[in-house]
Amino acid sequence: MSTTRVDTAGAAGSTPAAPRPSTAPGRHSAPPAPQSPRPRRPMTAGRVLRRATPYLFIAPGFLLFAALILFPIAQAVQMSFYDWKIVAGAVSQFIGLDNYIRAFSDGHFWLSLANSGIYMLFTVPPQIVIGLFIALLLKQKSPTQPVFRVLFYLPVITSWVVVSLLFKYLFADGGLINFTLHDFLHLMNSDVSWLSGRWTALVAICALGVWKGVGWSMMIFLAALQGVPRALEEAAMMDGAGRWQRFRTVTVPAIWPTLLFVTVMLVIGGFNVFTSVLLMTGGGPGGATDVVLTYMYSQAFKFLDFGYGSALAVILSVIVFVLAIVQLRVFRDRSGEDLA
Repeated sequence: MSTTRVDTAGAAGSTPAAPRPSTAPGRHSAPPAPQSPRPRRPMTAGRVLRRATPYLFIAPGFLLFAALILFPIAQAVQMSFYDWKIVAGAVSQFIGLDNYIRAFSDGHFWLSLANSGIYMLFTVPPQIVIGLFIALLLKQKSPTQPVFRVLFYLPVITSWVVVSLLFKYLFADGGLINFTLHDFLHLMNSDVSWLSGRWTALVAICALGVWKGVGWSMMIFLAALQGVPRALEEAAMMDGAGRWQRFRTVTVPAIWPTLLFVTVMLVIGGFNVFTSVLLMTGGGPGGATDVVLTYMYSQAFKFLDFGYGSALAVILSVIVFVLAIVQLRVFRDRSGEDLA
């Protein structure tokens, strides 16, 4: 018993036991022991081949893209700073920004840019609205659904040259449009020379653009509508939502990225209109229906002013790029994040 008391008293004496070092991180904690670096595996031929395999697969496509896209773009930018000569032995003179200054002071360039903008404004919204409306109709399964899909998509795969010449004859002075409006429906007192004035010619050109592009937007929207969750539509229907409410609260948010894609692509295509204008009016009368690409074409290949034509192409590319960025900023999803 006495031994036990002595030991207890000794344990409770004035000499305290040494404190254990704290393992919690703090101001005075010891720094962690440095870890030895991981030994690097030797670079063998097999590892090099495995790392290079993905790049070898994409190399042919990238080289083709560089040869057909990147190099012509770089060449066009370079030409825009020169008074470019194509005659053998002639020296192209560097003129800096003169071609761009000339473009911004060229009234016909602004006219052609305005015509491109008018074409874009009067073809993009109808293609979106009509294409989405037709897609909603064709979403319902019916025996005639495949037939109507083919009929609406047929103009898309038809050659631009063929349909441009077709519409040129339709809107001719004695064409089917004048016959229908004047002789058959008696809506006009006389025939309209559609392709002889700026505004009437733009009406004909825009009509062709809408007719040919509706089928493309219809197919894109139709594919997007197939991915709308059926459960959400049924839940909205059970809550008493009507067709318009279901379309606004369920369908539109579900196809929002597709709507962005279609809008961006149609705007780019609207500013790149060329074949229909060239074949229907040739930019006439007097260049009144010129768009940027037809004006650029005439400057480069009729007057052989390749430097100025290249500058027009660069300006148009910058405008289209800026518009695409603006659309990516405007078309935000419901959470506020960019769709890009």
